[in-house]
Formats: sequence, structure tokens, C-alpha cells
Amino acid sequence: REVHIRIVQKTLHQNVADAGKRRVLSRCAKHQRFIGRERAVLEERVLEPAGPDALSGKQRNALREACENYENEYLREHGGILYPDVVETWQLLKEMGYHLYIVSNCQSGYIEAFLEYYGFGKYFDDIECYGNNLKGKGDNIALVVKRNKLDKAWYVGDIQGDCDAAAQAGIDFIHAAYGFGKIKQTVPELAKFSDLPELMETLQLYEKT
Repeated sequence: REVHIRIVQKTLHQNVADAGKRRVLSRCAKHQRFIGRERAVLEERVLEPAGPDALSGKQRNALREACENYENEYLREHGGILYPDVVETWQLLKEMGYHLYIVSNCQSGYIEAFLEYYGFGKYFDDIECYGNNLKGKGDNIALVVKRNKLDKAWYVGDIQGDCDAAAQAGIDFIHAAYGFGKIKQTVPELAKFSDLPELMETLQLYEKT
């Protein structure tokens, strides 16, 4: 999400400066905690400031579209900053027989741009996002579970909204504690991403007892 925030800020500099609305940048920085939320939430909290200079609906839609297009292009050309041992962890999980999926609140094309830059598509069986169908993360997790006929699934995320979405979809949650948020519930926790294979072995053994 650090990369996502930097892309949003750079995008806003490009697309808002000419309109004299740099105030949106300060709102973006102020509301970084909303990164990862659905587009409607970001528009309400970041792109809808009150006052005589507020963006019109048409301007807001144009700005959002420009931001999303720039994000996708930037990510496809430059990639991002990966956590340590990400690829090795995916490879090990695949060797252990796990199937991997991505569900995100991002716009259409964002996941594809990320996978394309790194050549990571081979690790994932399916993806879904808010931009494809305007559904929230809980609905999209449930959609991926149903579409792939999964009997058991875990969602790995770092904020309370991720945990709530997993609960809504009826699956278990694993907290990436190295990320951006804290979780109210007591759930399995990762200190680092590379701990995931060992944690999955522990969870599987626990379920068999």
C-alpha cells in the first residue's frame, strides 16, 4: 500500500495541478488510512472536499479515471516494492498443494498490471476486484470461493476491513501483522510473510485434532 499511496499522490500532482486544486493532495495524505477501501469511500473522503471550489461530479469522475489509468500504467512499467521472500513463499505454498488467489478493492487492471510486470500470473488461479463488478471485498471473496469450488479458504490481510470481509464471506482470516493495521479479534498472525507455509501446516494440524 506504500507504493499505492505514492502513485496516488504523484497522479494527483499530475492531474490536479493545472486545475489549481492541490488541496486534494493534502486530503490524500491526511486520509492514507482509507487506502485499500472501495472507490466510493475514497471519493467521499478524498475527492469530495466541501467549499466553493469542490470538484463537480464530472471533474471527480475524470480525476478518478486519470488516477486509476496512471496507477495501472505506472505499476505495469515500474512494479513496486515487494516484501522479502514473497516469490519463495508462493513457490513453497504451491509445492505444498495450496491454490493462491487475489481479491482486492482496487480498480480494474491494477492486479493484472502487477502480475504482468513481475510475471507472477503463474502463481495465481483466479483474481477479482471491486473495479470489475463494483462489489465489496467480502462479496468478491465469496465469489472467488464459489467460482473455484473451494471447500476451505483463508484470507491473508493486514487491516480490520480485510478481517471483516473474510468473516462476511464465511472463511478464516490470517492477520499480516507486518502491514498497516491492527485487528480487534484474536486470529492467527504472521510476523513476516515467509512464515505463512509453517503457519498453514500448524492450522491444518489443529483442524485435524
